[in-house]
Amino acid sequence: MEEFQTWLENNYNPLLSKSPSLSSSSVTTSQETHSPPTLCEDSPSFNSLESNASTTQTTPSSCNKNFPIPKVSHFCIVSTNTKTPQITCLAVQNNTLYAATLKEINVFDLETLSLLDTFGSGSGLVKSIAFGDKKMIFTAHQDCKIRVWQEVTISSSKQKHQLISTLPTLKDRFLNSFLPKNYVQIRRHKQKLWVEHADAVSGLAANDDVGLLYSVSWDKCFKIWKLSSDMRCLESVKAHSDAVNAIVVNPFDGTIYTGSADGDIKIWTSTTEERKRHKLLTALTKHDSSVNALALSKDGSVLFSGGGDGVILVWERDGNNNENNDFFVGCSLKGHKGAILCLVYVNGVVISGSSDRTVRIWKYGKDYGGWCNLAILEGHCKPVKSLVAIPGDDSFSVFSGSLDGEIRAWKVIISHDSD
Repeated sequence: MEEFQTWLENNYNPLLSKSPSLSSSSVTTSQETHSPPTLCEDSPSFNSLESNASTTQTTPSSCNKNFPIPKVSHFCIVSTNTKTPQITCLAVQNNTLYAATLKEINVFDLETLSLLDTFGSGSGLVKSIAFGDKKMIFTAHQDCKIRVWQEVTISSSKQKHQLISTLPTLKDRFLNSFLPKNYVQIRRHKQKLWVEHADAVSGLAANDDVGLLYSVSWDKCFKIWKLSSDMRCLESVKAHSDAVNAIVVNPFDGTIYTGSADGDIKIWTSTTEERKRHKLLTALTKHDSSVNALALSKDGSVLFSGGGDGVILVWERDGNNNENNDFFVGCSLKGHKGAILCLVYVNGVVISGSSDRTVRIWKYGKDYGGWCNLAILEGHCKPVKSLVAIPGDDSFSVFSGSLDGEIRAWKVIISHDSD
């Protein structure tokens, strides 16, 4: 283990320290209930990491074979097993990795993958995690609730997360309970308040700039919550004809994108300056199956959607109709042999996880004729449910969580031939 820790410090930490969002501090605590991180079987040896890194150069049908495509060095650095059947969600905040399982939420130090805290036991399966200011963490659960946690620093080596609220709050439910118009019919003989989700909350997105939290649910709706002391629900929108699986928000203009099991992606825009009311702008209907995952480029000009058919659609904004957010399909990325379950965009690269147990790296380049599948990261034994990526100067790291209960950390370096 000492040899492994030395290797980890020399080869893994420098990668993460390149990201401006990460601190260089290292926190180590005991891992009494979890397996310690282990070197992946397909990783290079301790003393020859760079020379033994696997280099992949693929030329899929979407690439122009007459142009050189980048070489990709990728290797699994380390893996850790949470000893639970599933990893349902991953999220990164500052120097910590949040990993939700069937039973609880584990918090790991990114540099050492040592366990810092475990919380949320008994609160129900977590579907999504989002972060707000004042060290607040929002978790979406299958029991129709959104829980709000606050990080409390006990010492330099310990963290604790305490539950501070549940959405909708008791006050919000109480104030809306008196008027019959505040109840909606969810089944033949059952009603709920409009501020309550009626099914699993499947996705969250926070926008601290305007102090809003967005949630989507299998009840076909999305809701908007005010991130203030009262945390009340501002609006509920009947968005789709089937379960809503994914949401992304453009922080620049507040545009909301929702993806559903009905196969549609819908784009919503605010009708007030405070973004408390929204209307449907347009619907994108090119998917032949459910839309499971969405990702947005940094400038908001390109939208990526992953479907149950294993296809990733690349939606590009029509330059002649910028104000209307008109999108068209610029490309379809094919290669996965199972449903797309998660998507991440980082450093001009799209990373996808699938039920076929693989992670794929996609990149666009004019020099090699469009979008290319540069690498396939293999090693998980079950579907890849969640991904997070951390950019570096000349590389990036990827954390993949699977239904096999394992989290794998990957280092990816994309380079071009000198000639």
